[in-house]
Amino acid sequence: MSVQSAARRLTAPDIRARKGGEPIVSLTAYHAHTARLVDPHVDFMLVGDSLGMVMHGLETTVPVTVDMMILQGQAVMRGSARALVVVDLPFGSYEGSPQQAFATAARVLKETGAGAIKLEGGRRMAETVRFLADRGVPVMGHVGLTPQAINTLGSFKALGRDEASAALILDDARSIAEAGAFSIVLEAISEPLARQITQEVAPPTIGIGGSPACDGQILVLEDMLGLSDRVPRFVKKFAEIGPAIGAAVEAYASEVRARSFPGPEHVYAPKKS
Repeated sequence: MSVQSAARRLTAPDIRARKGGEPIVSLTAYHAHTARLVDPHVDFMLVGDSLGMVMHGLETTVPVTVDMMILQGQAVMRGSARALVVVDLPFGSYEGSPQQAFATAARVLKETGAGAIKLEGGRRMAETVRFLADRGVPVMGHVGLTPQAINTLGSFKALGRDEASAALILDDARSIAEAGAFSIVLEAISEPLARQITQEVAPPTIGIGGSPACDGQILVLEDMLGLSDRVPRFVKKFAEIGPAIGAAVEAYASEVRARSFPGPEHVYAPKKS
């Protein structure tokens, strides 16, 4: 009798163990069908609070709720089998105290089945990262440009491009690394700084506008597929799906109006008696 073992989903310790090894590949995912397409090719999928902007047309990620994150986290888990799934904790759901963060993280992990959470912030969040890690919650950190702080930052712009701000971001990364983050996203910071952080911290770094020296890279799926009209400098469009979708819809509309769709092959004949 043959014994068939199910494929094991990657875990936070698997990602942490990749420090200095083969580059870690990641993309965002918000839907079951895109998760199914992405799953064979990536090491982890991030259910990012960017879904507020990508899916719901919000100006920022600030209005995103825990319920929104859980709903899309469940969808991504259903659509995937191999990659680690990480879910963002949205603004206002964790900053109040380590206890608040644990309550939110526990709910997200229980209700989605995901393997880790991500939160934004450096030194100010180190106590929370340690509190969560000590209680069995795998935490991915996020420093540099932190979109949830847009009302404080004023705009989405690259950071750490001068000596003073670079020193602060380096301290942020060191703080959450020492607190127990299993990996750290470095967003929109100067390339030399991202390289330095990668060399100095123990957890693997995941760049998004960082450096090719980072231990891995992540992009928003819709950005790299060409579905977004405006994208940051750090995005490379690996396809132009947006225009193709527009062309397909235009062709469909034209055939419906011309009554050439549906054709005989798309409709059902009555059963013969």
